[in-house]
Amino acid sequence: MPALAIAEIAEADVADVIALWQACGLTRPWNDPASDIALARRRPNSTILVGRDADTIVATVMVGHDGHRGWVYYVATDPDRRGKGFGRAIMNAAEDWLRAAGIAKLQLLVRRENAHAGAFYQSIGYAEAQTIVFAKWLDGREPTP
Repeated sequence: MPALAIAEIAEADVADVIALWQACGLTRPWNDPASDIALARRRPNSTILVGRDADTIVATVMVGHDGHRGWVYYVATDPDRRGKGFGRAIMNAAEDWLRAAGIAKLQLLVRRENAHAGAFYQSIGYAEAQTIVFAKWLDGREPTP
């Protein structure tokens, strides 16, 4: 496994993190990534971890918990550096962060069409849960895919 330097995001990292998320196709029109970063950084039960190879951010994960279950979002690895173990390393860091918070279970969402991501999570020990996710926009917007 690569020796990434993993730390919580700093203000100077925000633009590079958003650029990585965009390069990975993780951003959506209905979610402003800068607002998502700001919200995660404001709460004691969430953070964004960045993994650096030398001075370059090559991996990220937004990790948090609701007091019962942990969740991850924006798991990203530099598309030009995939297959080097960076995804596994950043997920291990997220799991360690949750364990330190006393959280025993981690859940995540994968879009059905993203078979590559599903295969990655299965390769690092995650199993598909038999649950259905329901969603509702509280500001009255129509459902999004």
